[in-house]
Amino acid sequence: MSEQITPFASSADYYRPVEVFVPRQYRPRYWLHLLLLIGTVFTTMVVGARMQYNFNHGLPAFYLEQDSLGLFPVMWLWAQPARFLLGLPFAASLMVILLSHEMGHYLFCRHYGVNATLPFFIPAPTLFGTLGAFIRIRSSIRSRSALFDIGIAGPIAGFVVACGVLAIALGLSKPLPGYVNPSDQLSYPLIFRLMHDAFRVLGLSRGTGALPFDRVLLHPMAVAAWVGMFATSLNLLPGGQLDGGHIVFAIYPRAHRYVSRITILALIPMALYFWVGWLLWAVLLRISGMRHPVVAEYPGISRGRRWLALVALLMLIVTLTPAPFSEGSLLSILHR
Repeated sequence: MSEQITPFASSADYYRPVEVFVPRQYRPRYWLHLLLLIGTVFTTMVVGARMQYNFNHGLPAFYLEQDSLGLFPVMWLWAQPARFLLGLPFAASLMVILLSHEMGHYLFCRHYGVNATLPFFIPAPTLFGTLGAFIRIRSSIRSRSALFDIGIAGPIAGFVVACGVLAIALGLSKPLPGYVNPSDQLSYPLIFRLMHDAFRVLGLSRGTGALPFDRVLLHPMAVAAWVGMFATSLNLLPGGQLDGGHIVFAIYPRAHRYVSRITILALIPMALYFWVGWLLWAVLLRISGMRHPVVAEYPGISRGRRWLALVALLMLIVTLTPAPFSEGSLLSILHR
């Protein structure tokens, strides 16, 4: 999701002496990119098939009629292989969103003459079938403007495509029948409710426009949009070498370390009261996020880019889901 940077130079502090590293010659491993892509298509098709099956039968995406199915129902598909194609809407939507995010980074790297790899997708037998994607940047970024543009291009591209996928999904969604266990549902970011209300005002929702958002059975493509929005919010966290960290560093290099620390401290109470996964992100930022590759301080960035940073902040607000899963806070886990 966020790009990994292998710099020519890095320093523990922006104004301390620089440690110089000699880069190795990189040979593209296209076979690895292709293998990971195929693996991710397979794993997302598997989980997507179960989501589509549930949707066709009026059930929430993550409802499991048998606990033995697990979160990755490959044996359920083995019994009836024809179900595999049911996963196409979810898998295609999610792959396009992830690819858009990474290609946003990649194309701006090419624009600025920065050496970067093609996206690496990460297949995983998990709830969503993937852990995302990333690119690796293998040469230095020469200016703060280039760093800003490369950092923000991915979230904007992924967000726009995810909004398009969500718009299609809302048109395909239908009323939710009966009671639904909260554990079978996700918590949704603000952008979902805003788009649902906009569709209701414009009369674009077929059969669900008059319903409150909580009474809508969302199409599996909406789950793909949810993953895309969640990935966008994670990458826009203002710290370390996440996209949000690059944006902060490009705007004000001296503030990067302090903003990263504030972000880490803010994630700890979020883990306690909302979702334990925030603790993992705090640890990851603490381990690897206090450093940033050196970028020339001058010239600075334009006023237009500073305004665009506010757009990134707005995207973070509307895509962030503090408690993505019910009963997932550290306190609720400790009290079980």
